[in-house]
Formats: sequence, structure tokens, C-alpha cells
Amino acid sequence: MSQNPTLRSVDQMWNANPLRDVIPLDWAEIARALRIVWLRSLSRPETARSLLEFNQELWRSALSVWYEAGQRWQGKAEAVPETAPTSLADKRFAAPEWHTNPAYRTLMEIYLLASDWLMEQSGSDDTDDAEQRRINFHLRQFVDAMSPTLMLLSNPAALRKAIETGGTSLAAGARNLMADLAAGRLSMVDADAFAPGRNLALTPGKVVHRNKLIELIQYEPTTRQVHQVPLLIVPPWINKFYILDMQPKNSMVKYLVEQGFTVFVVSWKNPDASMDAIGIEDYMDLGLLEAVDVARDITGADTVNVMGYCIGGTLLTMTLAMLAAKDEGDKRINSASFMVSLQDFSRVGETAVFMDEPGLDLVEQQMMDRGYLDSREMSNMFSLLRSNDLIWANVVNNYLLGNKPPAFDLLYWNSDGTRMTRAAHSWYLRNTYAENNLIEPGKVTLKGVPLDLGRIKLDCYAVGAEKDHIVPWDAAWRITQLFGGDVRFVRASSGHIAGIINPPGGKGAHWTRDSGSTATSPDQWLQGATRHDGSWWSDWTAWLSARSGRKVAPPSMGSEKHPPLQDAPGSYVMEK
Repeated sequence: MSQNPTLRSVDQMWNANPLRDVIPLDWAEIARALRIVWLRSLSRPETARSLLEFNQELWRSALSVWYEAGQRWQGKAEAVPETAPTSLADKRFAAPEWHTNPAYRTLMEIYLLASDWLMEQSGSDDTDDAEQRRINFHLRQFVDAMSPTLMLLSNPAALRKAIETGGTSLAAGARNLMADLAAGRLSMVDADAFAPGRNLALTPGKVVHRNKLIELIQYEPTTRQVHQVPLLIVPPWINKFYILDMQPKNSMVKYLVEQGFTVFVVSWKNPDASMDAIGIEDYMDLGLLEAVDVARDITGADTVNVMGYCIGGTLLTMTLAMLAAKDEGDKRINSASFMVSLQDFSRVGETAVFMDEPGLDLVEQQMMDRGYLDSREMSNMFSLLRSNDLIWANVVNNYLLGNKPPAFDLLYWNSDGTRMTRAAHSWYLRNTYAENNLIEPGKVTLKGVPLDLGRIKLDCYAVGAEKDHIVPWDAAWRITQLFGGDVRFVRASSGHIAGIINPPGGKGAHWTRDSGSTATSPDQWLQGATRHDGSWWSDWTAWLSARSGRKVAPPSMGSEKHPPLQDAPGSYVMEK
């Protein structure tokens, strides 16, 4: 970009635009992707033929639309025309005018055909996978941003509402836009509709330990007896823990308590600039291991079962490898469960587009400037992966239709992120996404010992999600090849969140394979797997129960050494 004055000018203009904070597009990268595709097209002899075919398809589509409209006006056809499956499945074009009005339908067809044509022109045999992925991503951002639904005059639903309300919807949309500009972010959810402890994170419990990095929550038992070995849950430190305790109907924490487990959950502090030197070893010591020791002290158990969710599972992996290298007699952790967690970062899903060297340099520069990585940066990244659902749908709802943002608990949680300490997150990004060091024995040294995942011998349970765009299920499966002990792998349906927060009685399915059977690839594993309707939670709790000891009377809430400090969900989860 520094060598190209056009791209530099685009970048400077967009950075000066106040909408940049509301709509986190990188227009300089988009301009770069378009320029690359244009230059490629000039060198291809088949471009002229492709362009001719595209124009012919446009004319065929337009003539077909107006012919159908003429037939309907003469009473010779059905009122609603047959519509291409692509546009039917596209929620942006749900308004009936897109399918019944020939002008709108022609516009929609032109947009969809042009979008497909542009994406088809992006490929090249001379480009490496990372660069091609980057180009395709930014072209997709451009295509989504050019949708006719994003302009008032070409959005029939917005025009209809403006007429019905006498322009009130437009005034409300302008107010919403001004409020978002003042706040420096796009509102995706009604922020006043939810709050942890009020209508989220409602499972009764107590904060029984606090240090500068975590609060540890112990949940009150609801059964007369509980398993002797407690369960510690380690969520990712980039999100608030209450995704596991959203509402009583889908709370994993509540379900586990009802199954007779003594459950502890780590609630990470939202760090500020004063904590920039907190490193990955601090997350191991003050986060995971200190929580394990507190849970053992309160319950009187010699050992603890631990579950790590997402990068909480990566932290658990590093901790287990460190313990195995440092003291093979350390049995504090009895078994480990990993939910949509990566150990091998050779395939990182759609997030790979942000994890190249320029992207990592930018993140590290931001952390150096602030002392932490702002949670908005991570939120913007994940929003861009689903820009139609998380960005443009809200632009239409908030600004064109003048509606309030929806009151949706999952979106509230998604917008309630945490910052990341500079030292820990920089180490994490470099050693996982950038260099993939964890899978190479001895490449990473923590607490003075080299890590080797093959030395992890304890029983493990791992879950990958079929449609996960952050941790592809076949990448999560790699744990079965990297660890030295027995790993039961389960594939859940749906994505990164819905695949995990899927209580019994709901939709979905899961796939399991008989223990003892081996597979050398994820495809081979799936071919030999059995599909089951419903949630995988019961399969996990059965596996966990077999490793949780006999049933005993519930332990006290806290102990003399670790008395209850306050009610769950605690204070760290409230920090913004």
C-alpha cells in the first residue's frame, strides 16, 4: 500500500470518514483486490468471452423477468413468478417486491449475476492460497457492500415503511446513525435489554476466589449427592464466560449441576493498560492452575476434571503439556475435555485472512500503542466473517428502517467482549496462528520446560462442530493424532456457538465412533462414525461420570481458606 498512491489515498479517505468506526471495512484492501482482478483480466484472452457471456446472461435474465411480468399482467401466469433458489435463500431479498415487481427483480438479478461473475474472475493458478484467500475475502466484502438493499431508493421495504410512517422511520434511522457515530460502533443489539445477573448468567453460585486475572465461581448443588471429582470449566479469555450460562433453558452450567457435578467456572478479568505485561505463563499459573488448586481445596478431591472451550482449550493443552514435561507424577488434572479447540493451527478456518504477517503486525502495533487489544478489534473481525448477518442487516434495520436493534441474548454476549493483554496475546498469535509451534515437540518452552503434546497421556474428550467457520471440525479432530492418550472425538452439528450450546431436547445431531477404532484422517473417521439425533451433552456427561468418582455429599460453598466473596456471576464479568 505504501508504494501505491491510489491505494494510499483510498486508505486515507476511508480513515478520515467517521463511518469507519461504524462499518469496519478496509476499503484500501478492497481497492487492492479489485485492482489485482482487473490486472489479471487484462492478461487473460478468455476475459472478453467471459464478459460477453455475462452480458448475454444479463439480457436473458432481464427479458425473462419482463416477459413473466407481462404474462401476469395479462392473467396468463401465476401472481408470484418462479424465483431462483439463490435469491429465495438470501434474506436480503425477502421483501415481496423483489420477486413480484419486475424493476426490483431485474435489479436483484443483475446484482446477483454481477456478484457471481466478479467472484469467478478472482481465481489464478499463479497465486498462493493465502493471497487468494485474502483477495476472495475482500472481494466478498465489496460485493456485500454493493447490495441494492443498502440504499434507500432501491430498498422496497425501507421505502414502504417511510411512506407508511410519513418519514418517521427515516428520522429514527438518522437518530440511530448519529448515536452510533457518537459511540463509535454499529449497534447490533439492544444493550439495555440484558445484563449478567439480571436475565443472563442466572445459575446460583458464589465467587470463592479472586486474583488479578480471574474470579473463580463455584455453583450451588441441586442434587443430594454429587460426583467426588469436581469439574473446572476454562472459557476463552476473549469472551465473557456466560455463553455457558445464558438462559436456564440452554445453560450448560445448569445442566451439569443437575447431573450431579460440582462445577467451577473461571471468569477472566477484563484487562486494562496496567496489565500489558501479563504473559501466557500468568494465564497458566493465575488462571488455570490456581483455579485447579482452589477447587481441590474446597472439595477435598485430589484431582479435578477440566474442560477448555475454544482458546481456553488451547491454554489447557499447553498447561497439560507443561505438567507432563515438568512432573509426570502431577495428577492434579484427572481428565480433559476440549470444545471446538485448536492445537494444530495449520487450518484455522475463515479467520486465516486476518492472521497473515501484515495483519499480525497491525494487531501488535495496536497493542503496543494501548497496552492491550481492544475487544472491538476482535468483534469487528468476527463480524466481517459474517458481514451480511452482523453488519449489513443491522445497517438496514437501524438506519434505513429506523428500528431499534434487536433484543437478542446471543448478540448481547457477542458484543460484550473482553480486552486482551499485550504480552499474552502477542505470544499466543505468534506461536499458534503465525508459526504453529505447538505441534512441533520442543519448539515451545514454558515454565522452563519444552512442550510435547505427545506426552499428554490422560483421557480426553473433544468436540468439533460441523459448520464451524472459526475452528473447522477436521482441524479440531487433529487432537486425536497429537495427544499420547485416549481421545474420544465427537462431531456436533451447527457452528462454533450453536454446536456447543445445544441442550438435550433441541435440534441438531452428533456423530460418534466406537472407542478403540482408529482413523488416520478426519474423512476416514467420519465414514466410520454413527449419526445420533439430538445433543451430544448426554454422551459427554456419561463419559465424564465414569471419570468423576463415586457419589458423595455436596461440598460446602467455599472453604475456610477460600470463603465466598460475592454471589455469581461476580464482578469481573461486569467490567466493560
